[in-house]
Amino acid sequence: LGAGLFVLGLVLAAQAFGRLGPSLTPLPDPKAGAALITVGAYGRCRHPLYQAVLLCSLGVTLALGSLLHLALLLGLCAVLGGKARREERALGVLHPDYAAYRLRTPAIIPRLPWLDWRAL
Repeated sequence: LGAGLFVLGLVLAAQAFGRLGPSLTPLPDPKAGAALITVGAYGRCRHPLYQAVLLCSLGVTLALGSLLHLALLLGLCAVLGGKARREERALGVLHPDYAAYRLRTPAIIPRLPWLDWRAL
């Protein structure tokens, strides 16, 4: 199960990278003039790269059965959730239609309140 989740995370990351194209940046601030991508992996969730990283981390945690890796996964959830919220503030300023996209699309993991804050 752990190895399968890890591979699934890699596949999802590749899809997200491919869809984002020249808008990709490691920084939490979007590139000036970058298009808002809302299809493909970005139609499934607003932060599919973060989702992929979390799936890979969950896969490693399950494969190793490690409490240390579980603690690291929980810390990663907190860090990526905070980074995503910061990105969303900037995206809301750059793209007037971001608010509607935000309401209809899960943030990182659907139905997990700390990783999907649509109702907040």
